[in-house]
Amino acid sequence: MKKLFIALAIITCATVSTANAQKMIRFGFKAGANLGKIDGTGYDEAFKLGYHLGGFAQINIAKGFGIQPEVVFSTSKAEVKNTAEFEADNEFESLKDNKPNLNYLNIPILANIDLGSPRFKLQLGPQFSILTSKKTNVFEEGKAAFKSGDFSAVGGLWLQLPIVNISARYVVGLSNVSDVSASNAVNPDTWKNQSIQLGVGITL
Repeated sequence: MKKLFIALAIITCATVSTANAQKMIRFGFKAGANLGKIDGTGYDEAFKLGYHLGGFAQINIAKGFGIQPEVVFSTSKAEVKNTAEFEADNEFESLKDNKPNLNYLNIPILANIDLGSPRFKLQLGPQFSILTSKKTNVFEEGKAAFKSGDFSAVGGLWLQLPIVNISARYVVGLSNVSDVSASNAVNPDTWKNQSIQLGVGITL
Protein backbone atom coordinates (compact mmCIF):
# COMPACT_ATOMS: atom_id res chain seq x y z
CA MET A 1 0.00 0.00 0.00
CA LYS A 2 2.83 2.38 0.81
CA LYS A 3 4.40 1.73 -2.61
CA LEU A 4 1.07 2.55 -4.23
CA PHE A 5 0.84 5.79 -2.28
CA ILE A 6 4.39 6.79 -3.24
CA ALA A 7 3.61 6.09 -6.90
CA LEU A 8 0.46 8.22 -6.67
CA ALA A 9 2.42 11.01 -5.01
CA ILE A 10 5.01 10.98 -7.83
CA ILE A 11 2.27 11.08 -10.46
CA THR A 12 0.60 13.96 -8.62
CA CYS A 13 3.83 15.97 -8.44
CA ALA A 14 4.37 15.49 -12.17
CA THR A 15 0.78 16.53 -12.82
CA VAL A 16 1.18 19.62 -10.63
CA SER A 17 4.18 20.74 -12.68
CA THR A 18 2.30 20.30 -15.94
CA ALA A 19 -0.86 21.94 -14.66
CA ASN A 20 1.01 24.87 -13.16
CA ALA A 21 2.68 25.53 -16.49
CA GLN A 22 -0.75 25.62 -18.09
CA LYS A 23 -2.21 27.79 -15.28
CA MET A 24 -4.73 25.10 -14.36
CA ILE A 25 -4.09 24.91 -10.64
CA ARG A 26 -5.83 26.54 -7.65
CA PHE A 27 -4.99 26.49 -3.96
CA GLY A 28 -7.12 26.80 -0.86
CA PHE A 29 -7.70 26.17 2.81
CA LYS A 30 -10.36 24.22 4.70
CA ALA A 31 -11.43 23.41 8.25
CA GLY A 32 -14.32 21.72 10.00
CA ALA A 33 -15.64 18.89 12.13
CA ASN A 34 -14.08 15.45 12.25
CA LEU A 35 -16.35 12.68 13.58
CA GLY A 36 -14.14 9.67 14.22
CA LYS A 37 -14.19 6.23 15.81
CA ILE A 38 -12.23 2.99 15.92
CA ASP A 39 -13.88 -0.08 14.45
CA GLY A 40 -12.67 -2.92 16.67
CA THR A 41 -13.48 -5.12 19.65
CA GLY A 42 -13.77 -3.18 22.89
CA TYR A 43 -14.42 0.26 21.37
CA ASP A 44 -17.58 2.34 21.45
CA GLU A 45 -19.26 2.38 18.02
CA ALA A 46 -20.42 5.99 18.36
CA PHE A 47 -18.54 8.70 16.46
CA LYS A 48 -16.57 11.17 18.63
CA LEU A 49 -16.22 14.85 17.76
CA GLY A 50 -12.89 16.32 16.72
CA TYR A 51 -11.73 18.86 14.15
CA HIS A 52 -9.60 19.13 11.02
CA LEU A 53 -7.79 21.92 9.20
CA GLY A 54 -5.39 22.10 6.29
CA GLY A 55 -4.70 23.10 2.71
CA PHE A 56 -5.28 21.70 -0.76
CA ALA A 57 -4.50 22.13 -4.45
CA GLN A 58 -7.01 21.62 -7.26
CA ILE A 59 -5.43 20.46 -10.49
CA ASN A 60 -7.61 20.46 -13.62
CA ILE A 61 -6.42 17.74 -16.00
CA ALA A 62 -9.31 17.53 -18.45
CA LYS A 63 -12.84 18.87 -18.75
CA GLY A 64 -14.82 17.50 -15.84
CA PHE A 65 -11.85 15.76 -14.20
CA GLY A 66 -9.01 16.78 -11.90
CA ILE A 67 -6.87 15.77 -8.92
CA GLN A 68 -6.92 17.29 -5.45
CA PRO A 69 -3.97 16.52 -3.13
CA GLU A 70 -4.26 17.79 0.43
CA VAL A 71 -2.38 18.04 3.71
CA VAL A 72 -4.80 18.06 6.65
CA PHE A 73 -4.31 17.88 10.41
CA SER A 74 -7.19 16.03 12.11
CA THR A 75 -8.09 15.04 15.66
CA SER A 76 -10.48 12.43 16.98
CA LYS A 77 -11.18 10.45 20.14
CA ALA A 78 -11.90 6.80 20.74
CA GLU A 79 -13.74 5.43 23.75
CA VAL A 80 -12.84 2.04 25.19
CA LYS A 81 -15.83 0.05 26.48
CA ASN A 82 -14.45 -3.48 26.90
CA THR A 83 -11.05 -4.23 28.45
CA ALA A 84 -11.21 -8.05 28.41
CA GLU A 85 -8.61 -8.45 25.67
CA PHE A 86 -6.11 -6.20 27.51
CA GLU A 87 -6.27 -7.79 30.95
CA ALA A 88 -3.24 -10.01 30.30
CA ASP A 89 -0.98 -7.00 30.79
CA ASN A 90 -1.11 -4.45 33.61
CA GLU A 91 -0.12 -1.68 31.20
CA PHE A 92 -3.58 -1.83 29.64
CA GLU A 93 -5.74 -2.45 32.70
CA SER A 94 -6.80 1.19 32.97
CA LEU A 95 -8.15 1.31 29.43
CA LYS A 96 -11.65 1.04 30.87
CA ASP A 97 -13.72 4.19 30.21
CA ASN A 98 -10.66 5.89 28.70
CA LYS A 99 -10.68 8.07 25.61
CA PRO A 100 -7.31 8.15 23.85
CA ASN A 101 -6.78 11.17 21.58
CA LEU A 102 -5.66 10.34 18.04
CA ASN A 103 -4.04 13.19 16.10
CA TYR A 104 -3.13 12.54 12.47
CA LEU A 105 -1.57 14.35 9.55
CA ASN A 106 -3.74 13.20 6.64
CA ILE A 107 -2.44 13.21 3.05
CA PRO A 108 -5.27 12.33 0.65
CA ILE A 109 -4.91 12.32 -3.13
CA LEU A 110 -8.40 12.56 -4.57
CA ALA A 111 -9.91 12.47 -8.02
CA ASN A 112 -12.37 15.32 -8.69
CA ILE A 113 -15.21 14.26 -11.00
CA ASP A 114 -17.79 16.85 -12.06
CA LEU A 115 -21.40 15.82 -11.43
CA GLY A 116 -23.20 17.74 -14.15
CA SER A 117 -21.61 21.01 -13.03
CA PRO A 118 -18.02 22.18 -12.44
CA ARG A 119 -19.14 23.42 -9.03
CA PHE A 120 -20.40 20.05 -7.76
CA LYS A 121 -17.81 17.25 -7.61
CA LEU A 122 -17.54 13.63 -6.56
CA GLN A 123 -14.25 12.92 -4.76
CA LEU A 124 -12.61 9.49 -4.56
CA GLY A 125 -9.10 8.36 -3.69
CA PRO A 126 -6.56 7.01 -1.19
CA GLN A 127 -5.30 8.65 1.97
CA PHE A 128 -2.16 8.05 4.01
CA SER A 129 -2.14 9.28 7.60
CA ILE A 130 0.74 9.84 10.01
CA LEU A 131 0.09 9.66 13.77
CA THR A 132 1.45 12.91 15.21
CA SER A 133 0.67 12.36 18.91
CA LYS A 134 3.83 12.98 20.95
CA LYS A 135 2.97 11.60 24.38
CA THR A 136 3.72 7.92 24.96
CA ASN A 137 0.95 7.37 27.48
CA VAL A 138 -1.65 5.13 25.82
CA PHE A 139 -4.53 6.84 27.55
CA GLU A 140 -3.44 10.43 26.86
CA GLU A 141 -2.43 10.26 23.22
CA GLY A 142 -2.62 6.63 22.14
CA LYS A 143 0.80 6.42 20.55
CA ALA A 144 1.96 3.34 22.48
CA ALA A 145 -1.04 1.30 21.36
CA PHE A 146 -1.39 2.57 17.79
CA LYS A 147 0.78 2.25 14.70
CA SER A 148 2.38 5.39 13.32
CA GLY A 149 0.73 5.14 9.90
CA ASP A 150 -2.72 4.41 8.47
CA PHE A 151 -3.95 3.81 4.91
CA SER A 152 -7.57 4.65 4.04
CA ALA A 153 -10.08 5.06 1.22
CA VAL A 154 -11.94 8.36 0.88
CA GLY A 155 -15.25 9.16 -0.78
CA GLY A 156 -17.22 12.39 -0.67
CA LEU A 157 -18.79 15.43 -2.29
CA TRP A 158 -17.40 18.92 -2.89
CA LEU A 159 -19.41 22.08 -3.59
CA GLN A 160 -17.31 24.87 -5.07
CA LEU A 161 -18.90 28.30 -4.75
CA PRO A 162 -17.17 31.40 -6.20
CA ILE A 163 -14.81 31.64 -3.19
CA VAL A 164 -16.18 29.37 -0.46
CA ASN A 165 -16.04 25.56 -0.68
CA ILE A 166 -18.16 23.05 1.27
CA SER A 167 -17.21 19.38 1.62
CA ALA A 168 -18.52 16.16 3.14
CA ARG A 169 -16.50 12.91 3.22
CA TYR A 170 -16.43 9.41 4.61
CA VAL A 171 -13.01 7.91 5.38
CA VAL A 172 -12.70 4.13 5.79
CA GLY A 173 -9.50 2.70 7.25
CA LEU A 174 -8.02 -0.18 5.26
CA SER A 175 -5.07 -1.03 7.49
CA ASN A 176 -4.89 -2.33 11.06
CA VAL A 177 -3.74 0.52 13.31
CA SER A 178 -3.37 -1.63 16.43
CA ASP A 179 0.17 -1.94 17.75
CA VAL A 180 -0.86 -4.16 20.67
CA SER A 181 1.04 -7.42 20.27
CA ALA A 182 -0.18 -10.89 21.19
CA SER A 183 1.90 -10.69 24.37
CA ASN A 184 -0.20 -7.73 25.54
CA ALA A 185 -3.61 -9.12 24.64
CA VAL A 186 -5.58 -12.30 25.17
CA ASN A 187 -7.26 -12.07 21.76
CA PRO A 188 -5.49 -9.50 19.56
CA ASP A 189 -7.99 -7.76 17.30
CA THR A 190 -7.77 -5.46 14.31
CA TRP A 191 -8.53 -1.77 14.86
CA LYS A 192 -9.52 0.37 11.89
CA ASN A 193 -10.18 4.10 11.81
CA GLN A 194 -13.41 5.50 10.40
CA SER A 195 -14.41 9.13 10.17
CA ILE A 196 -16.87 11.59 8.73
CA GLN A 197 -15.46 14.98 7.77
CA LEU A 198 -17.64 18.06 7.26
CA GLY A 199 -15.75 21.17 6.21
CA VAL A 200 -15.83 24.66 4.79
CA GLY A 201 -12.98 26.63 3.28
CA ILE A 202 -11.71 29.22 0.85
CA THR A 203 -10.48 28.56 -2.67
CA LEU A 204 -7.99 31.14 -3.97
